[in-house]
Amino acid sequence: MRTLMSGQAPVSYGQIYVESAQADYDVDDCFRGQRNGLCGAASAGTLFLITGMHTGDVGFAVEAYDEEPVIDESWEEIVEASYQPGGEAALVSWGGEGRWPLALAETTYRVRYCGSGMDAAHDSDPPMDDEPPVDRYVLQFWPAPAAPDRIVKRTSELAAYWHRTAQALPPPLTPEQVAAAEAKRAADQAELWAAERLESWGGRLPSERVQQVQQASRLARLDRELLDELDASDAETLTAVARWSARQACAAAGLDQIDWIADALDRMDQGVDFSELLRPPAGTFDGSFAIMHSGDWDASRPAPIQALLTLTATYDEEPLRAAIATLWLAVGASGPEVVARLRTSFPQLRNPVR
Repeated sequence: MRTLMSGQAPVSYGQIYVESAQADYDVDDCFRGQRNGLCGAASAGTLFLITGMHTGDVGFAVEAYDEEPVIDESWEEIVEASYQPGGEAALVSWGGEGRWPLALAETTYRVRYCGSGMDAAHDSDPPMDDEPPVDRYVLQFWPAPAAPDRIVKRTSELAAYWHRTAQALPPPLTPEQVAAAEAKRAADQAELWAAERLESWGGRLPSERVQQVQQASRLARLDRELLDELDASDAETLTAVARWSARQACAAAGLDQIDWIADALDRMDQGVDFSELLRPPAGTFDGSFAIMHSGDWDASRPAPIQALLTLTATYDEEPLRAAIATLWLAVGASGPEVVARLRTSFPQLRNPVR
């Protein structure tokens, strides 16, 4: 026999557990289909152990055997169940207050859980530091094929209560029922995500290419129809929208009052290649700049950086993306009313021609 743990263990809510790496359990699921209500072993990788003491220290020992040990009738409560760790197993107190690794192989064990003093502990206050525990327990493991759990001995009223509670639980779900429940959860989640996605687009999804533009869903909150109108517009109109938006953003921030930025805006309208667009004074971009661009206007950025980001957006190789991204920057710089000004400046958006 090997003693894997021995001493006092803190418990809360009358519970202590053996958990392994794959443990994931619900209290009722641990006891479904069992006769005993003290050692819940129905959830893979887990033992849910009931104590008499609600909150406080109990005496506890964990023992490992090569073969089944003789039943010690001096214990008041004795139950057995089968258990297989799903990884490294440990005895664990509620909330992780105590943890004792158990050197158990990943094989099938028979577990015997014995206890004494459950009724007295249930009716007692937690023992003081210099007092012995009111209730004590031993958990014994030995290799054995899986078999139904059983109640070997019952003495206390508390144990009788927990046995009745376990036996009154609905039976565990069949594999088919588990699969059906998982499928329903997945379908419900997919339906929820679809509804949230639809709502984020104003109740109607735009085309796939619009959905792929980062700022499009934000613009949809201001003018959902505009997205469809831009989507249906030709490249020439979209390029004009992007350039107009860049001017609106720079004007709102006063960037168009800086000579080299005003010059860049003029050259942008002339269709100059981006590689020849910017002619900033020497030293304009000297130093280090940390640029985290979310696609939003950020007034805290230095003027050269904000102008660079705005002008870069207009030169996106995809005209639709250029129009939406630059318009969203204009919204950030001058406010949502820029969308109404866009409609005034581009009446053709009401009846776009591709």
